[in-house]
Amino acid sequence: MHSLVPLFLIAGAAVGVEIALTRFFAVASWSEYGYWVISIAMTGFAVSGVVMVIGRAVFLRHARWLLPLLPVVMLAAGGLGWIGVTLNGFNPLELQNPATAGAQLWNIALYYAALFPFFFLAGLAVSLNFVVHAGEVGRVYGYDLLGAGTGAVLALGLMFVLHPFALVPALLPLLAVAAMISGGTAWRLAALLVLAATEAAVLALAAPRVNEFKPIYAPLNVPESRVVAEVLSPRGVYLLLDNFTERLDTDVSNNAGTMGLPAPPRSFGLYRDGARIAALPMGQPEAAHARAALDAAPYVLIDAPRVLALGSAGGFRAAEALALGAARVTVIEPEPVIRRALTHGLGPSPAPAPDPRVRIAAAHPLTATGRYDLVDIAGDFLGADEQNRTAYTAEALAGFLARLEPGGMVSVPIGIRELPVYAVRVLATAREALRLAGAAEPERHVAVIRSAWNLRVLIAREPFDAARVERLAAFADERSFDLSYAPGLAAEGREVWNDLPPVSLESDTVDQGGEAQDAVAREAALVLAGTPPADAFDRSPVTADRPWLSPLVRLPSLGAALARIEILPQQEIGLLVNVAVLAQAILLALVVSLLPLAARGALRVPVPVLGRALVYFPALGLGFLLIEIAFIEHAALLLGDRTSGFALVLTTMLVFSGLGAMWAGRVRAPGRALGLAVLVALGCSALALLGVRGAVLAALDWPWALRAALLVLALAPISLALGFPFPLGLDRFQQEGAGLLPWAWALNGAFSVVATPLANLLGHGAGLSWLLAAGMCCYAAALIAWPGKRP
Repeated sequence: MHSLVPLFLIAGAAVGVEIALTRFFAVASWSEYGYWVISIAMTGFAVSGVVMVIGRAVFLRHARWLLPLLPVVMLAAGGLGWIGVTLNGFNPLELQNPATAGAQLWNIALYYAALFPFFFLAGLAVSLNFVVHAGEVGRVYGYDLLGAGTGAVLALGLMFVLHPFALVPALLPLLAVAAMISGGTAWRLAALLVLAATEAAVLALAAPRVNEFKPIYAPLNVPESRVVAEVLSPRGVYLLLDNFTERLDTDVSNNAGTMGLPAPPRSFGLYRDGARIAALPMGQPEAAHARAALDAAPYVLIDAPRVLALGSAGGFRAAEALALGAARVTVIEPEPVIRRALTHGLGPSPAPAPDPRVRIAAAHPLTATGRYDLVDIAGDFLGADEQNRTAYTAEALAGFLARLEPGGMVSVPIGIRELPVYAVRVLATAREALRLAGAAEPERHVAVIRSAWNLRVLIAREPFDAARVERLAAFADERSFDLSYAPGLAAEGREVWNDLPPVSLESDTVDQGGEAQDAVAREAALVLAGTPPADAFDRSPVTADRPWLSPLVRLPSLGAALARIEILPQQEIGLLVNVAVLAQAILLALVVSLLPLAARGALRVPVPVLGRALVYFPALGLGFLLIEIAFIEHAALLLGDRTSGFALVLTTMLVFSGLGAMWAGRVRAPGRALGLAVLVALGCSALALLGVRGAVLAALDWPWALRAALLVLALAPISLALGFPFPLGLDRFQQEGAGLLPWAWALNGAFSVVATPLANLLGHGAGLSWLLAAGMCCYAAALIAWPGKRP
């Protein structure tokens, strides 16, 4: 009964360390580089299967001492790998400079060298258990998945009490326990000694640190800088900083002094994982600067508006709205730490004093009720939380338009300091939102005003008339802002206060033209008319099925992006990394697929059986991950947090798939059980395609515990069904040849490596619905590849 407990612990340690490493990259570098951890982990699992295929007889002969040895060696490899990762000097920004890129490519290789041994040994331990217990593969697979799910929960729980830099060392003792259970007294002593030596080495040599190019690095290291509050949670590491550089980050006119208005007040800076997400007031929020800010534009067009403010700007946004003449302000702040600061304060930053004109609403931005004159999105709203991007979709903007009273408008901010095309994509989204709202001429409902760094898209319920355009132009001229687009406004021949030259991947230079330019003005009319320029950048609307503003680079233009990588912002580099990881994963999948075939005597089965295996197990590896990643994205919206969504989906699917695998080991008609399981999985996926968004929106305002319970209940049937195909396939295919069992494990792992970057590219490029549809096709292919009865 207890012989598989060590496997449970090894799987838990492997997945826990994998999640811990993704959090390390989010804090120390940037979160998109956490994909490497998944790639390295699955690469280790895949290669272990190939090694087991080739050396199966040797491993089986020495299994008695290998089973306790592997977790001990894993323990040492995990500690050494963690030390290597923390000492790595990787800086992703240097990838954009040809002179420094070579060193960074070497650093990437060092990450693989540091982490591969740990995950290879984990895969070897799992595949050895499959070989040793070949007669009960369902039970083995069940313990593996249940352990992995438990490891995910443990890692998530530790994030509430430990800094991400302490997570990996905290999870390594699981491996010592696994070794102590597997072996006798000598192995117990060895495990304790290796654990003590490993933790001592980690304590002495590991040096995790924050990349010097992250926004927090400079303010954290100025003289007399102080961390005045800290919050640890799975969402991130929150630090509240106090130093002379911290100031309310709002875009104020250079003419503020001549207007007799002060600069924005000093503030505390709130950072999450090294990125600044809000300014918190040092006393009660001040708003004397508000009339000089770009954000004030819509307030000159509407008298005494009733405002729905999406994002609180740490408490400053309501004060600014009131200073600009708002009659009432309803604030929706989805970010939980900022929301708590609004009601209870955070560290030395007090909560804003109660005001009868201001209400803090508990609703989600997508489900806000009531009627308003202005829906005003805060300038830092998009960067305050990853899930806030869902408010920038065409469906969301159309919903805000439906909440407006006659004469009302929606004010949408976007930064333009990195690429003006982000603003152009927001314009395309605004056009689609107006089309959904029934506007016959969307271009007459939009105005665009900007500074040198930021831009506001004003989307009006009724068409802009000449009087409103004139008032907006006067507002812009007084503050030296630029009115880039308004109905009836000439696109050329106007004075441009803030130079904004167009950026192109097709040209080796930035077009200056000898005079100030307005790249947004050049494209606004074309985009709003539904005829956007065709080049390397994607200008399609952001939708609920594709809720990402970035990356903008189209996949066919990757060559041009690499040639001009120095002009691309950080969020675009992630796309290039993703493509590189996919290319590496495909190469690995080919090696794993073909190498055992070349090993003489490793696989002695008929060619048709090999062909079916080459469809069946890769289809399962791809299908499971594609479906899982699609559900993670929906869960992130449902729970308001990607980390919680990831952890709960991963845990639920692993645990229930593990139960399904154990159940699969007891069925008497495997072909019929497989058909029924795939039918259930396809049916659940089809229901998700039809109704998942509506169900998520209906539950957004429920208490978090109820939303989490709904997610578990929704995922349980499909996860249980997805647990059947792999153990059933292992059991059936190994009847054709014992070497097929570890090879199948390798194939599944190799194509799981392919699935992660492929899912990201497919989701961003085509939409989440395509992920589910592709996963369904994979399981249908697996069902077709199921071998017939042996003669």
